[in-house]
Amino acid sequence: MSGPPTAEGVFGAGARLAAEAARFTSFGWMRGTSGNLSEVVSRDPLRLAVTASGLDKGELTASDVAVVGPDGASVDVPGVTPLVPSAEAGLHARVAAVTGMDAVVHVHALNAVLAGHHWPKGVRLRDVETLKGIGRLAHDDEVVIPVIANSQDMDELGDRFEAVYDAGVPAVIVASHGLYTWGPSLHRARHVTECVEWLLAYAIAIR
Repeated sequence: MSGPPTAEGVFGAGARLAAEAARFTSFGWMRGTSGNLSEVVSRDPLRLAVTASGLDKGELTASDVAVVGPDGASVDVPGVTPLVPSAEAGLHARVAAVTGMDAVVHVHALNAVLAGHHWPKGVRLRDVETLKGIGRLAHDDEVVIPVIANSQDMDELGDRFEAVYDAGVPAVIVASHGLYTWGPSLHRARHVTECVEWLLAYAIAIR
């Protein structure tokens, strides 16, 4: 994915993002206009298609995306009508850059917020089959999903993410806010999100 993105590539990403957003909305994880999804449409230079700000995530279309650069600021792409990106686009770009992954999911799943409240230093999990869904072992493998303090400053939040980033854990909880996950594709990021949310529900249920 080198070179500047094309309108065709952006709208293709937009269609995939819209489909996943509708799916997450049906689970109650993107209530109102909350949450945002992104997909890398170019690596050199880094460009992401990010769901546009202020829209119902269950009703998105392929064109309801903004294209942003590494700092989360909007970038013009010929043939794409500029839209306002999510305020959190900067964190999406930071996650994509640090992890090397091509898709980032941010949902306001209640279990993530509750887990961040119960375990502000990180959620420890082990010996549960669903850990395989995030690329870990079902037994004798301790996984800690990091929790970071919330901030409205995306540079500050990005620094907090980098400070706790573990290449073996494709998720981070933002306290009193929600969950970020990532994957090499939007399809894989979906699976990670669903598995992490289930694992958090499990941790809360047995605590």
